Amino acid sequence: MGADQESLWVAQARQGDQDAFARLVAAYQVPVYNLAYRMLGSVADAEDATQETFLRVYTRFDTYDSSRKFASWILSIASHHCVDRLRRRRENTPSMEEIMAWRWVPDERPRPEERVVARESSHEMRRVLDVLPSQYRLVIVLRYWYDMSYEEIADVTESTTSAVKSRLHRARQVVAAMLQSEGGADAHGGAADETEERRLSPNAVSQSF
Repeated sequence: MGADQESLWVAQARQGDQDAFARLVAAYQVPVYNLAYRMLGSVADAEDATQETFLRVYTRFDTYDSSRKFASWILSIASHHCVDRLRRRRENTPSMEEIMAWRWVPDERPRPEERVVARESSHEMRRVLDVLPSQYRLVIVLRYWYDMSYEEIADVTESTTSAVKSRLHRARQVVAAMLQSEGGADAHGGAADETEERRLSPNAVSQSF
């Protein structure tokens, strides 16, 4: 999908064109679902979050700034919704004091979060994401699964590049501390996780509109 085609669909969808909106859903439902799955860790929650994201997109088109990348806007909506869901769970995550107390001394080996991404078929990946506070989890997902620059992450999270760098640094400390304390990961059972991430039917969301 080219930028011009996407801009046309966005303009048409903002005018109430259902077909144009369905095309946007088809283009973005898998990236949105995968982000939600990485953030929430549950197929059911990821599917619900994907549905809710597109509902919000549909009802908030009047707030979209066309000077902004549409992909950034839609992933921003998905990100904020996932963070809100995690906050409502009142999950048991490390406090800021605990995070800053953990120290990581860099060496020549790949960064801890890069090791996790490289072996994402294992349970290590899910375990690491689950322990991260939601804001740190989000920047790790956007950086290492979506390959976004600091500036793009700042746009999606509606923050600054310095804040993004700070969150990534602190997230790396948590990841490193976890990997060092566990002494490695268990390599079994990861294929299911990879399958669940991509299991969303191509029409699963668009059929709901």
